[in-house]
Amino acid sequence: MKIVVIGGSGLIGSRVVTLLNEAGYEALAASPRTGVNAVTGEGLSDALTGADVVVDVTNAPSWEPQAVLDFFRTSARNLGKAEVAAAVRHHVALSIVGCDRTPENAYFVAKVAQEEVIEAAGVPYTIVRATQFMEFIGGIADFGTNDGTVRIGDGLFQPIAADDIAAILAQTALAAPLNGRVDIAGPDRAPFAEIVTRYLKSVGDARPVVTDRDARYYGGRVEEQSLVPLGDARIGRVSLDQWLAQAKKG
Repeated sequence: MKIVVIGGSGLIGSRVVTLLNEAGYEALAASPRTGVNAVTGEGLSDALTGADVVVDVTNAPSWEPQAVLDFFRTSARNLGKAEVAAAVRHHVALSIVGCDRTPENAYFVAKVAQEEVIEAAGVPYTIVRATQFMEFIGGIADFGTNDGTVRIGDGLFQPIAADDIAAILAQTALAAPLNGRVDIAGPDRAPFAEIVTRYLKSVGDARPVVTDRDARYYGGRVEEQSLVPLGDARIGRVSLDQWLAQAKKG
């Protein structure tokens, strides 16, 4: 089985490629770094020749609203056309839990648009919606910092480790298409500010964290359940405490 990972040189994609190759499958990392560009179409048809499954974990280089929308729409359309031509049997895409519930967040809006293109492409698919990565908590704290204080919305937060995301994506790639979505999340659910506080304390960062209902998450207001699964979800194995301990060692 040949599996092409679009965005295969990044944080998640590189892990997916490693897991699949170690399991004995032919996994190819496809990204601009390897001469494959889903936005321009460069190298796409060659990379997908003989592919059974495509896993799309691409990430937009710009979060400017129009740029990120164009990126995900264009890349999804190009992938869909190339997959149909190559007779790909399963398209797996990484998306975001709650992306359809935060219309003020331009990145989330673009992910919804990507999902719509995938559904219309005519290729059997599975969309894996993940909560925020544990690896991004520090960046989230930086984004919410104003005058030395981290201001975080009052919603719930349930981050998941990149290793768990990659493992679930690899398993999904080997399974039958759902022609639907599955939510995945980490084991720990708590108020957003509480988890950010735990992270900062673990890395020795003394910035105070306050809950602010008006604080925005990359432009979007965070309601209580904006960023967490509302129903059934696959739960990762790595707890926040385990991940923080690993991060310290690393």
